[in-house]
Amino acid sequence: MNNNNNETKKKVVLAYSGGLDTTVIIHWLIQNYNYEVIAVCVDVGQGKELDGLEERALSSGASKLYIENVVEDFVDDYVIPTVKSGAVYEGKYLLGTSMARPIISQKLVEIALKEGAEAICHGATGKGNDQVRFELTIKALAPHLKIIAPWRIWDIQSREDALDYCAEHGIEAPMKKEDSYSRDRNLWHLSHEGLDLELPENEPDYDNLLQMTVTPEKAPDEPTYIEIEFDKGTPVKLNGEEMNCTNILTKLNEIGGKNGIGLIDIVENRIVGMKSRGVYETPGGAILYYAHKELEYLCLDKQTLAYKDTLSIKFAELVYSGEWFTPLREALSAFVDSTQETVTGKVKLKLYKGNIISAGSSSPYSLYNESIASFTTGELYNHKDAEGFINLFGLPLKVRAMMFNNINSNK
Repeated sequence: MNNNNNETKKKVVLAYSGGLDTTVIIHWLIQNYNYEVIAVCVDVGQGKELDGLEERALSSGASKLYIENVVEDFVDDYVIPTVKSGAVYEGKYLLGTSMARPIISQKLVEIALKEGAEAICHGATGKGNDQVRFELTIKALAPHLKIIAPWRIWDIQSREDALDYCAEHGIEAPMKKEDSYSRDRNLWHLSHEGLDLELPENEPDYDNLLQMTVTPEKAPDEPTYIEIEFDKGTPVKLNGEEMNCTNILTKLNEIGGKNGIGLIDIVENRIVGMKSRGVYETPGGAILYYAHKELEYLCLDKQTLAYKDTLSIKFAELVYSGEWFTPLREALSAFVDSTQETVTGKVKLKLYKGNIISAGSSSPYSLYNESIASFTTGELYNHKDAEGFINLFGLPLKVRAMMFNNINSNK
């Protein structure tokens, strides 16, 4: 597996996906830096994308390939805390790529230290978010390591240029020009960018694009009912069956995908200042977010729920910007965890042609009290009490109106 004479070469760890960019980068690093390239693929649920990856990496010039399976850690330590926070970027994006970058970068650092590498290289473009996410994590965990970002250095300007580079140097390209969407897959989602999607006025060609879900038109004509049980904000059962979070998400992806759930088309604001358009498939994630929120409606008091909704916006910004390993994110997570102590119970949902519809929820910590809320007068609520409350609650409005009346009467 090792090439000859690597002992005298300096080492670089490459974040390797097996895609077009990283295939080119292996050759480019060897040619321009004379590095021993150690490819590292961090498995966060890419599935079949990992098939044949070792042969591809070694044939491209890497000295070895690490495949690090961190799927369960990714779900437990990054996905679930983000779901608990309610973080959604710009009201739409469920942060699929963003959540995975910190754990990928963490593994790159671990292997770089283990191998005695002097640098870490990534294939994120100079226009993208991932360059920020990768590098902030590396700086937070191993500030002494060099970082190489070829897209900010080389003369290649497009995927077409990268394909031409492969042809020029006899490298087998992992894709064709007509299928060079920029995609990112993990257990949580699949993103699509580039080609016809770069024009916001274009409706996506979903028939040729989608891989995790179907369009609502192709979903079944009958609804699918599911029940998710949570313990302190963490999903623990699906349809009455106890399973870990990874298995729940995997199953929800399957169920949600068949019902056209979690299809998002968004023009978002990137960290670097530009707007970009992407299509995201997040079937299981969309269901988990919806179910978790339904339970919070039942279990959290008004002030906590309102403040948490405000906090979730900042949490989403931190995750999106790659600021996972920061004091603020850790502090916000501590707050979120405290709010989840009573978020325990069951949520029933109806999935139908792209829609998630509430079908009932229950919790031993429910703050809903039928005796108080019912239109039938109960012992715990006296209608007459509302009069005094309204008088005090409306007092500032009354005083203001009296002031204006007094001014107008004196004119």
